[in-house]
Amino acid sequence: MEYVVVVERAGDGSFSAYVPDLPGCVASGDTADEVRAMIEEAVALHVESLRSHGEPVPQPRTTTHTVRAA
Repeated sequence: MEYVVVVERAGDGSFSAYVPDLPGCVASGDTADEVRAMIEEAVALHVESLRSHGEPVPQPRTTTHTVRAA
């Protein structure tokens, strides 16, 4: 399964990431590369935890689209 990850840059220059289809699955880091690595690990652990507790693993449903502004 592949999930959409949203990465945002904060005013202080740090980064955060979340997965819309996995509520509560978040990560933060000092750099974009760091937060990307951390959210990959967070997704794996989140899905593993859901499975180990007998809870359903949500199917990826979120898609992305970009719009160019003038």
